[in-house]
Amino acid sequence: MIPTSSADRPSTGRPYGGRPDGGRPDGDRPGEDGSGAGRAGEDGSGGVRAGAVAPGAPARRPVRSGLVLALAAAAVLGTVSAAPAVSAERGAGEVTGTVTAPARTSHTGHTGHPNGTGHPNGTGHPNGTGHPNGTGHPNGTGGTGGMGGVGGTGHADAASGTGHPHASDRAVLAGLNRHAHPLRTTAPGDQRPAGDLAALARMTRDAEIIGFGEVTHGSKEVFDVRERLFRYLATRPGDAAVTTFALEQPWSTGIRLDTWVRTGEGDLRTIMREEFQGDYTSWRTEEFHRLFSWMREYNRTHERQLRVMGNDIGDIGREQYARVLGWAERHHPALLPALRERYAGLLALPADRGSRMKALTELPPAQRRSLAADAQAAHRLLSGPASGTGSAPGPGRVPARVVQEALVISQMATMYSLGGAELHRFRDDSMARNTLWWQRGTGERVLAAAHNGHLAYRSAWPQQYPVTQGAALRDLVGDAYVAIGTSVHSAGFLAKPQGGDRREVFDTGVAHPGSNEHMLDRVRHRDFVIDLRGTAGDRATAAWLGAPRPTFLVPATYVPSVMREPQSLAEGYDVIVHLHRAEAATPFD
Repeated sequence: MIPTSSADRPSTGRPYGGRPDGGRPDGDRPGEDGSGAGRAGEDGSGGVRAGAVAPGAPARRPVRSGLVLALAAAAVLGTVSAAPAVSAERGAGEVTGTVTAPARTSHTGHTGHPNGTGHPNGTGHPNGTGHPNGTGHPNGTGGTGGMGGVGGTGHADAASGTGHPHASDRAVLAGLNRHAHPLRTTAPGDQRPAGDLAALARMTRDAEIIGFGEVTHGSKEVFDVRERLFRYLATRPGDAAVTTFALEQPWSTGIRLDTWVRTGEGDLRTIMREEFQGDYTSWRTEEFHRLFSWMREYNRTHERQLRVMGNDIGDIGREQYARVLGWAERHHPALLPALRERYAGLLALPADRGSRMKALTELPPAQRRSLAADAQAAHRLLSGPASGTGSAPGPGRVPARVVQEALVISQMATMYSLGGAELHRFRDDSMARNTLWWQRGTGERVLAAAHNGHLAYRSAWPQQYPVTQGAALRDLVGDAYVAIGTSVHSAGFLAKPQGGDRREVFDTGVAHPGSNEHMLDRVRHRDFVIDLRGTAGDRATAAWLGAPRPTFLVPATYVPSVMREPQSLAEGYDVIVHLHRAEAATPFD
């Protein structure tokens, strides 16, 4: 969340695979530690309130770039985490290697996809009429854009407010209508006919990692449409399939969920209650329960197994330490005393996730730095010359999975030793690297789920949140990463009130004139998807998409003052999925 703050089968030949045994990680047999966790890499790793808001290998393609735990910052996008810097000089150098890449260029070279819907031009849905929960300023009133003069406010969606005289409303809307592909439904179970999803799949066909963002952390239709796309892509043949659902949850949470969707071990609701705590409660919903349940049912009858991975570093479950220490005890006993010593302070924290995260943030800064240094030292013990990348560890060789789990422990402890912008930079870069490690290890495609603010190329809060996961992924893999952002004209959503612990239902109200969503909602389709890379030939539309203007970006904590930050859609995303209306997600407790 964004802060304010499976039997082996022949290789598909996807980039980054490179498993010596020519297959994907074994999802059925226990890991080297006997935990049963899935393997990746060498042997795998396994009441409504209205009006509210590593891998160091070179990139496969040319790059286009774009503790108190800063508690104010942690409220805005919702989670307490950070990531190893994009280069060793920008973070703790011992945590991950240096990756350098050229700057990201503008979105060019994509032709887009012609709209074959045959719908006549027209708005279809008059703005400001018949919209439920339409609090705030109704569209078309000529009111201000809601950001105090930022991003063309005071213009009733007039493109002249962008500073481009040629960009009239009519020309902008005509271009958007030309490039918009309608979404027939958001319902995940509705897969046929799926022509609308085929258009979205084409927009992401060259991506090894697809980022699908959330404009809020708690809106049903936003979760639904992403699940619908994942189901569609998961059932594509051969290399077109996307088999891993990566989410903004700690690595150890991902291992528990991955084990459940592959084996059915444990009870899903219990796992979600225990894991989705603190800043991660946003996804403790019926919608996510349905997604994981569908993955489990799919895996019962298919050899090609669907996987779950957590790429975040806000917490580490005790079972993760046990896997690392258990491997050392069985295969490298000489390392065990030093590892136990290095992890002693972290293991002394409370067993419960919420209590553990709170206790860690409340430690004195010097103590947090000491814990980070110990975790980094433990990682060095396992990642030195004795570690290996072969398919089977020999004497003195440490499996890549064990090294990665030690790295994630080090990432977590390091993040809590940082503060402010550096914390958020570190966290997002870590999430990017963890996702890429998994993708390269499995050799298969990944759909990553997180807040829009993480998966976009450019931050909406650059002073406190300078580098996004999306920017780091683009630096690491170039065009093999595609960023999809979601947009809503209005939405109900679950969020925590400031100072509160339990989620409540809030509402954005309708988009203000002068906002990105106000214009998008005038497109002839109620819900639609648009490839921004294909709009370069429409000068007025491209200019409008490139200009920053108020845009809904709703954190996991209800903070109305940060819900309409100015954003350029073209600088933030490759693709936009726009929904006319979303309702609040359904919490299951």
